[in-house]
Amino acid sequence: VVIAILDDGGHLISLQRMDGVQIGSIEVAMAKAKSAVYFKRPTKVFQDAMSVEGGSRIATLPNAVGIEGGLPIFKDGIIVGSIGVSGVTSAQDGIVAAAGIAGY
Repeated sequence: VVIAILDDGGHLISLQRMDGVQIGSIEVAMAKAKSAVYFKRPTKVFQDAMSVEGGSRIATLPNAVGIEGGLPIFKDGIIVGSIGVSGVTSAQDGIVAAAGIAGY
């Protein structure tokens, strides 16, 4: 997988890519993290919203990624950054992102 960590302004702090993971996952992980920090919510919220009638409008929001795997990082109720994961299924990306935050 690829794991991207952004600060609260959406700037890259750290990026790790496992050997053999497709290069395209780098941009996807960063986009998921950016979406999570910009909107202060998990990207799964957008994924779920896109599955309901009229949800395709979500795709028109700038920087909103409708694929699970991006999570905001909060400390004492204040957003301090985000994590984005790509490289396996979206559900697995979400599990990896949650594990990353749990270790924070």
